[in-house]
Amino acid sequence: SVPPPPAESRRPRLAGTATLAGWLALVAIILLIGFSAVRYRQEIATLWPQSFSFYAALGLPVHGLDFRELHSSRQIEDGQTVLAVSGVNVNDASRELPVPQTIRVILSDGDNREFNRWTFGPGVATLKPGQAAKFTARLSSPPVTARPLEIHFVKDGE
Repeated sequence: SVPPPPAESRRPRLAGTATLAGWLALVAIILLIGFSAVRYRQEIATLWPQSFSFYAALGLPVHGLDFRELHSSRQIEDGQTVLAVSGVNVNDASRELPVPQTIRVILSDGDNREFNRWTFGPGVATLKPGQAAKFTARLSSPPVTARPLEIHFVKDGE
């Protein structure tokens, strides 16, 4: 009968197996996180509205609150120049959604450098499926080079 190999010769094989199992577990965790981020994107976007642009950049539709018909124009009101930003908040989800109570407009210059921002309320607390709510926000005495660069919902506490 052949004696079993010494214990030292079995250790490298066990260490290699443990390393492989660790890598496989890491890959499985990363895949699970990626799958969850795609599968639950609606819920993520509802809790974190800024993620809408991330999902849009990936070409993944997110149904929920969206800005549509965005326009900006300079107007004269009471002899003062005012930048007016208007649009519509739309709920394209299949359920009623709460509307974040702060909308932020970020202005940039010609080189896309942010130099001003302001916030305003949307004027509605919730939107039913398919419902839309118009909004208009004004900034007095905007810089001549101001252009609205971004408009997005702000999560409470930001």
